[in-house]
Amino acid sequence: MGSDVEEFDPDDVLWVRGVDYVAGWREATDAAADLAAALTAAGVPLEGTKATARTAPDGSGVVRLMWSVETVRAVVELVRGDGPEPLAA
Repeated sequence: MGSDVEEFDPDDVLWVRGVDYVAGWREATDAAADLAAALTAAGVPLEGTKATARTAPDGSGVVRLMWSVETVRAVVELVRGDGPEPLAA
């Protein structure tokens, strides 16, 4: 998932003067990488997943996820506590 994060495409956004879209995109990229690392450490299968970093109109970061049914079910089990033991923080 982390390696599937798309590069920032400046032609794919509507620009508003004074809004820092690149910072939001970078934050979303970092968040997607953090999520991928945490899920991998927890044993969640990420094959075929995709995370797309984007920005909202206000410049805040947004991560769009495309997950297989298997990945979604593994995350559900993890969140409910039915999956692998969570790692200590």
